[in-house]
Amino acid sequence: MEDNPKLDDFLLFLAVADGGGLSGAVKSTGTPAPTLSRRMAELERRLGKRLFERGKRGYSLTADGRALVVQAEPLRAAARRLSAFNAVQTRPRVRITAGHWTSQFISKRMGTVWTPDAIWIPELVASNAMVDIARREADIGIRKRRPDQPWLAGRRTGTITYAEFATSEVVQGYITLPETAASAPSQRWLRDAKPDEIVTTASDTRAEADLALGGIGRVVLPVFVGKSLDGLVQVSPVIDELTHDEWLVSHHDARHDPPVRAALEAVATILMART
Repeated sequence: MEDNPKLDDFLLFLAVADGGGLSGAVKSTGTPAPTLSRRMAELERRLGKRLFERGKRGYSLTADGRALVVQAEPLRAAARRLSAFNAVQTRPRVRITAGHWTSQFISKRMGTVWTPDAIWIPELVASNAMVDIARREADIGIRKRRPDQPWLAGRRTGTITYAEFATSEVVQGYITLPETAASAPSQRWLRDAKPDEIVTTASDTRAEADLALGGIGRVVLPVFVGKSLDGLVQVSPVIDELTHDEWLVSHHDARHDPPVRAALEAVATILMART
């Protein structure tokens, strides 16, 4: 077993065969010429076959060398697949959590700040529940207030305003989530302020907006969301009770890691460009 050639010996062999000698293989593999020469001689010894005719013009393949090229050729594709697999696996995923509308906004624009060769991979968690960054359930969170825990760092990204949206001002009545699921401040505000005017409920925030688009009633949305939905218009002034700052939050220690730092800058760019 110890005398069997290694797989990377065959890849080096292909590089030498492609380049017609050591100099071309040095450029394509980064392996020094003396090492290549030694490895090719060792490969020939282990196989018991002469693979190259060595001369002033370089290395020319023998019949056995040409036969080995055919047999070793599939290794190229396998090496590319393994390299791509390793690149994806070694790049950390940065977990970003936000409410449903903000998550949708970020995901649609992630391609403007992230490329496949970035040092991090985005993982988005859309939830109105408070995902615990301190316990590393997420790396980055978008929050409604500045963090007061000393182990969390915050960066203000803007102010979020809310208003009522519908297909027209003549539409009356409101759509919200069921009472057991109404956890967001906008949903709680609606149930407290206008409980008798709620005409129906939806299973989630997207379904709320779709019902509003169908003319069933009004829905309370962040203004940046309502203005982005074709078919809805703002039918009330900004609801001052719901206005809040928006904060980009991360763990103090994690924010210095290059992938998390890069993700923080990317997400901040998306949020701060919002109009």
